Amino acid sequence: MNYHWNWTFFFDVADDGERYFQWILSGLGWTVTVALCALVIALALGSILGVIRTTPNKWLVGIGDAYVEIFRNIPLIVQLFLWYQVFPEILPKGVGDWVKQDLPDVIPAVFGLGWYTAARIAEQVKSGILSLPRGQTNAGLAMGLTLPQVYRYVLLPMAYRIILPTLTSESMNIFKNSSVTYAVGVLELYFQYKQIIEKTNQVLEITIVVTTIYFILAFSVNRIMAFIENRVRVPGYITSGGK
Repeated sequence: MNYHWNWTFFFDVADDGERYFQWILSGLGWTVTVALCALVIALALGSILGVIRTTPNKWLVGIGDAYVEIFRNIPLIVQLFLWYQVFPEILPKGVGDWVKQDLPDVIPAVFGLGWYTAARIAEQVKSGILSLPRGQTNAGLAMGLTLPQVYRYVLLPMAYRIILPTLTSESMNIFKNSSVTYAVGVLELYFQYKQIIEKTNQVLEITIVVTTIYFILAFSVNRIMAFIENRVRVPGYITSGGK
């Protein structure tokens, strides 16, 4: 193999006056920003959808089911292109032009990734709620709690504890899935990875570095979630996380 290793190229000056390691740090910053913002959206929306899919209201259940089936079964990259290229065209012209010209690319990317992940989290929240004994709901209602209060104080605190292992996987995946947003112009880590390869041809060095960064991100999320799981676990419902 006649590959020429050159680890010092990270300190070379790029065309824009920055060094290549600064491109990596910038991409890492955008990756973390996009992933965390999308995770907040996914947790909030996924929780709402998961709850309404377990209510007695058939209309709410139908809305939740339709959302999950649509967003879970369309590839993420296709959804992002729909939000970027199709959605602005069906809006009123003034609004559509503003979305295409003035709205930062990162905003639709965050919401697209968040809405996609919300469909997966909704399924997990629903499963967590339905795994609880029906008697817990009846007991809460018998004590005078309203149905929303039963969800708030009885069902959801237990359901979240049960689904923490699957939420850990989704939290790790959202950092990895953020790499797809490069296709719509977000200057995240994978975008910078592609740029650096085109500029330097130092494929192996940058691949090793970027792979290591993604591993560290995912592993850090795993350890944080395992710590939370151990602190809030209920014996008999979930096992000790991370062991």
